[in-house]
Amino acid sequence: MLAPEKKNELSAAEIVDEAMLTRRSVRAFLPRPVDDETIRDILRVAARAPSGTNMQPWKVYVVSGERKEALSEAILSSGVRPEKIEWDEYKYYPDKFFEPYLARRRAVGYALYSLLGIGRREVERMRAQHDRNFTFFDAPVGLIFTIDRRLNKGSWVDLGMFLQSVMIAARGRDLHTCPQAAFAPYHRQIRPILGIPDEEIVVCGMALGHEDVSKPENALRSERAPLEEFVSFVR
Repeated sequence: MLAPEKKNELSAAEIVDEAMLTRRSVRAFLPRPVDDETIRDILRVAARAPSGTNMQPWKVYVVSGERKEALSEAILSSGVRPEKIEWDEYKYYPDKFFEPYLARRRAVGYALYSLLGIGRREVERMRAQHDRNFTFFDAPVGLIFTIDRRLNKGSWVDLGMFLQSVMIAARGRDLHTCPQAAFAPYHRQIRPILGIPDEEIVVCGMALGHEDVSKPENALRSERAPLEEFVSFVR
């Protein structure tokens, strides 16, 4: 983000655009702590996200310190590999990828592994990198987001807007995030540690903290499709 003196020179649109354009998935964090009041401020601002009839369907579990380490250990010692685990609460991805989504998925994966120097056949190194999800990429703060299973798809849309609001509010405070669906199928390991009731679905996790700019994976800048591919002006 920009220095405070530079921010004073920007319009409201430029400030918002800066936060949105610099939001990205950071996969290596510094151990520098984030104080609880900053986290509360981020979540308080993000709670202004819209929701149908103001239902506000989001729930957030903030985890750090020993409890975060216990959560990581429970998943990593479960013996269940991500490629084998069952997505029994909801499915994030389709059973079979198709274009243009397959190409986009492959491109970002290849770009990440190239930065890390991981070859296409280095399966163990790929697995080790994926397992870093479960330590929140060493971020000092982890967030677990849930939603009441009795709610419908519209409320999941609302939750998505809340998630984006959290990430943008974090950028406004010079922090970075990484949203992580990888946590969702490990809800059985997560529930007892965080006291999540059965009526809540674990939707995703999110790492929150200060970026480690020395790490090569944080040089990743994923591409976005041009407007012509997804926008139609109908007059």
